[in-house]
Amino acid sequence: MIDSTKSSFLFCLGICVLICTAIYLKAKVSNSPGVQQGKVNCQKFPQPCSVFLTGTEGTDWQQKPCLEGSNAEAYFLWGEFNCSRMVEDFHFITSPLSPEEEQYPLAFIITIHKEMEMFVRLLRAVYAPQNVYCIHVDAKSPEDYKTAVQRLASCFPNVFVTSKLETVAYGGFSRLQADINCMRDLVKFPTPWRKVINLCGQDFPTMSNLELVRYLQSKEWREKNMTPGIKQPTSMQYRTQLKYREVKGSHIAKSREKKGAPPHNLEIYFGTAYYSLTRPFVKFVMQSEVARDLLEWSKDTYSPDEHYWVTLNHLSDAPGSNPNGGWEGSIRAIKWKDQEGKLHGGCKGHYVRDICVYGPEDLQWIIDKNSMFANKFELKSNPQAVHCLEQWHRHKVLSQTAIPIQPSWLFQNHTRLLNASRAP
Repeated sequence: MIDSTKSSFLFCLGICVLICTAIYLKAKVSNSPGVQQGKVNCQKFPQPCSVFLTGTEGTDWQQKPCLEGSNAEAYFLWGEFNCSRMVEDFHFITSPLSPEEEQYPLAFIITIHKEMEMFVRLLRAVYAPQNVYCIHVDAKSPEDYKTAVQRLASCFPNVFVTSKLETVAYGGFSRLQADINCMRDLVKFPTPWRKVINLCGQDFPTMSNLELVRYLQSKEWREKNMTPGIKQPTSMQYRTQLKYREVKGSHIAKSREKKGAPPHNLEIYFGTAYYSLTRPFVKFVMQSEVARDLLEWSKDTYSPDEHYWVTLNHLSDAPGSNPNGGWEGSIRAIKWKDQEGKLHGGCKGHYVRDICVYGPEDLQWIIDKNSMFANKFELKSNPQAVHCLEQWHRHKVLSQTAIPIQPSWLFQNHTRLLNASRAP
C-alpha cells in the first residue's frame, strides 16, 4: 500500500515538473528578444556609415543592426528552428559567385569562444558553398554557446565543429593544438580545398572571396605558404629558451628551467600566428617527423603558434615553403599600440593587450590597408565598426559577382545591385 502511494506521488510529482518546465520554457521563449526567426529587435545608429567611409555618400545602407548580444544565441536555442529560414534571415550567400571561385575552394579554421553574433557575422562574410569551414569552440565556453554554434553549423554541409575541442589559454600550446585538430579533420573532408586560412572570432574580412582567390593565386603566392615572420629576434628568445607551464584554460606560468635546443638543429623563427597554407604543406605537417618533433618541443614554450608555422615554412624541403621569406603577405590589418604615430594615427576604439579594438573611425584605415582580414572587432563595445564594415564588404562582394544576385543576399535597402545583376 505504501509502495503504491509512493509510486502515485512520484508519478504526480513528475507530471508537475514536466508541466512547470513547459510553462517556464514557453515564457522564456516568448520573453527572449529575437528568438522568433525574422522577428528581432534592432537598434538604430546615430550616424550613417558614409560618415566613416569615403566614397559611400548616398548609399542607403540599413542602419539597424539586429540580433545583438545574446539574441543571436537565443535565435539558435529557443523557439522553432528551420535551417532554410535561418539561411535566408541571415543573408548567407548560397551559390558560388563565379567559376573562378568555384574552381579554387578554400578551407577556413575559425577559433571562437564568445559573442555568437560576431561569429555569425564573420561566418556569413566568408561563407561560400564551395569552401569548407572547421570551427573550434573553446571547451570552456558555456554549453548554450556550444549548442548554438553546433546548431548553426548543422545547417551547412561544408561547416562543422572540429572533432576534438581544446581548453584554450592565451599564449598557450592549446591555441596551436586547436588549429592542428582542425587540420586533421580538414584533410579528411571530401572538398578538394587548395589552401587553408585561420581566423579568430574577432577577425573580419576586407577582401571578398574572389579577391582572396586571386591574391592567393597571384604570381607571388600561387604555390606558396604565407607565414609572415623573421629569424627569432633576441627580444623574443625568452619564449623558447625557458620552459612554460599552461594552467588549463587560465594562463601561462613561466619557470626558471631552461629548455633544450630545438630538434633537428632547427633555427627558430618568429612571426604571426595567422597564415595561408597549401594543402600539401598541411599534409607535411601531419606526417613529417621534423614537424611532429617541433610540435612536441613547442608544448612548453610561450605562444608557440607564433613560431611553429613560420619555422616550418622556412624549411627548404617543406611543400610551398619560403626559406628566404620575411614579413611579406597581407594577412592582417592590425593597429599595434607601439606603432602609433609610425604606421598608424592611433586607435579610435580602445586597446586590449596592445591591439586596437576598432571603432568606426578606424574603418577607412582598414580599407586602405587592403589586407585579407582585419583584427580586432568587438560588438559589445563598438558595434557600428562591425556593422559598417560588413555593409561595405557585402556591397563589394555582390558588385563582383558573375551570376544574378538573389534578393536574400542583400543587406541594403536599395536594389541597384540587384537590378544591375539582372541586366542583359
